[in-house]
Amino acid sequence: MNTSTTVLGYPRIGPRRELKHAVEKYWAGKIGADELETVARQLRADTWSDLADRGLDTVPANTFAYYDQMLDHIQLVGAVPARYRELGLSALDTAFAMARGRDEIGALELTKWFDTNYHYLVPELDETTSFALDASKPLGDLAEAKALGVRARPVFIGPLTFLLLSKPSAGAGADFEPIALADRLVEAYAELLGQLVEAGAEWVQLDEPAYVQDRTADELALLESTYRRLAALPNRPKLVVTTYFGDPGDALPLLAATDVEGIGVDLVSAPALVDRIAGLPAFQRKTLYAGLIDGRNVWRGDLGGALSRATVLLGAVGELVISTSSSLLHVPYDVEVETALDPRVRERLAFARQKVDEVVLLGRALRTDDGVLADVARRPADGVVGPAGFGVDPAVRARVEGLQAADRTRAPYGERSLAQETLGLPPLATTTIGSFPQTGDVRKARAELRTGAITVAEYDERMRGEIQRVIALQEEIGLDVLVHGEPERNDMVQYFAEQLDGYAATELGWVQSYGSRCVRPPILYGDVSRPRPMTTEWAAYAQSLTERPVKGMLTGPVTMLAWSFVRDDQPLGVTADQVALALRDEIADLVAAGIRIVQVDEPALRELLPLREADRKAYLEWSVGSFRLATGGAPSAVQIHTHLCYSEFGAVIAGIDGLDADVTTIEAARSRMEVLADLADIGFHRGVGPGVYDIHSPRVPDRAETQSLLDAALNSIPAARLWVNPDCGLKTRTYTEVDPALRTLVAAAQAARQRL
Repeated sequence: MNTSTTVLGYPRIGPRRELKHAVEKYWAGKIGADELETVARQLRADTWSDLADRGLDTVPANTFAYYDQMLDHIQLVGAVPARYRELGLSALDTAFAMARGRDEIGALELTKWFDTNYHYLVPELDETTSFALDASKPLGDLAEAKALGVRARPVFIGPLTFLLLSKPSAGAGADFEPIALADRLVEAYAELLGQLVEAGAEWVQLDEPAYVQDRTADELALLESTYRRLAALPNRPKLVVTTYFGDPGDALPLLAATDVEGIGVDLVSAPALVDRIAGLPAFQRKTLYAGLIDGRNVWRGDLGGALSRATVLLGAVGELVISTSSSLLHVPYDVEVETALDPRVRERLAFARQKVDEVVLLGRALRTDDGVLADVARRPADGVVGPAGFGVDPAVRARVEGLQAADRTRAPYGERSLAQETLGLPPLATTTIGSFPQTGDVRKARAELRTGAITVAEYDERMRGEIQRVIALQEEIGLDVLVHGEPERNDMVQYFAEQLDGYAATELGWVQSYGSRCVRPPILYGDVSRPRPMTTEWAAYAQSLTERPVKGMLTGPVTMLAWSFVRDDQPLGVTADQVALALRDEIADLVAAGIRIVQVDEPALRELLPLREADRKAYLEWSVGSFRLATGGAPSAVQIHTHLCYSEFGAVIAGIDGLDADVTTIEAARSRMEVLADLADIGFHRGVGPGVYDIHSPRVPDRAETQSLLDAALNSIPAARLWVNPDCGLKTRTYTEVDPALRTLVAAAQAARQRL
């Protein structure tokens, strides 16, 4: 049997975030489009050459994007909304206008890619949408790879996943669903396949991860008919249809019944698929892209176990391609550069380059008889299992085991709201979500502290100066509830992880979150505890500067897990409770220091929601329970806030209610307050702040735009419970954008109060 190797995708930001820096220079007008493309072309060439040199038989192409692959597909199929086409910009600037907004035109909605921390821009479609193919980008990729002597496999989001992740545009009919456009879109994909085969593509990868979610009978039937139709094209490359992040369920035999040559499955998240595939005779004539190496987490693979599964598959499929379970977009580039990591942690890790090596090693073990097979079979299944006792804290484990239901319960909301009247807040209280812009001076101070150019005392003094300035600015603008601005924080998860036992931080472990926004997810390898207070000193200092309440700012336990690489040797709920107990202790210290409002952010609550309905109840029980454990010790007079963003909230609306926060602030500006209907449906009766300022665009909204969003909120929420705030933290914006936007926000709230 033929056995080969590949990966489904690869990071694109560059090992030193070269793409991020180039894109931001372009946005700032410091370089032109030609120079930006030069950087991009070099990154593509370096990636393909490295993957080929490391031993992969084929490499993925068309996975590079300046901002987002879904955004690229909107342009690929000519689905650019008219308001952006009418700007008359170049293709590159049109893409950035859709991503960031332009002049008076807002950006497309941004949301999470399935249950990952990667964000995609949501296509807008309606009955009049027609598709017009522009394949210049993937054809250019294919030509570049061919010139390098690299066997490249172009990768695309499948047509049905594209439609299932799209939303009706504002002008669409009430009953319109984007999936109704399947026939039109498949025609564009048929044209695409014809152009690719003419350009020399041997294989094309079409990703259909939407089919690891619950799908209707009609959607399943459409999957089969679509790929029967594409497979019947007389002039096309070989097709591999890939699913990942879960089990495709009923979609698997339907795909197998078509004449597509290849099917890709995630055998890390769904290892039982091995037996299902072995029981389907249709796979004996298929090429199986076996996702045996984890594309989403950073632990070394269990190569012995993977080899055993691959050996079973050898006799069940026509050809076997060893691959990753998903794109490696979700992990950092190279663990070898992390020289500061504790060796006991580092030796258990595999980043993108190491995962490629694992794929190649598995392929070699299956193809040769040079002793490598025995070496692989003997390799221990490290996972997160380190030296005996490393990362184990008996006191933490005993505390979790001793938890009672009362630890997750506060007084009834009615009692709490009366106690919180001492805060003296007006209706339509105004606030921000937490962070303020991180200026060049702030970043410089952090860099100088890291290099030893300044002392800790000098750094702290600079941060106090920045906090003083931010407090004064908020008072002058007229905000009701203030924040200290978080100048001392590098990232809302990493900052806490660096102060908690059981976590490790990387130096260059960057992962793309959206556009040019990159994060360094910390590594949660052991039992979690809090050696000392983490935020109390900064919050207390800020509160000493003003008579208005200042919020204490914490990151919730679910988000601490979702935006980290987490140990996989115990249930996530146990790990979440360990983090929650550390936060519970922090809240107690904040309250003792005089803080009367504490915000515990959970933007990732929706993100971790299982993709199948059957698995969601158990998730919501432990995720909501961990939040309530963190906040359950707060006195009734202390107002607990939470914040959620980047989500389609309907699926977790009951969970949001279950958090029992006194005030919930929610991203809502780009979606034009869609979440309010979901809140109304469940009779949500606590404070809520749907964002009226989209901070992920450089646009400064005018008074009319902000007022219209606030009016929409007032139509659904009584003024006494409605808060007025931005969508998210302001860290990534500049003061030239933030200052006028916040003044507009406050003016809109004050005008609404006068009307009341």
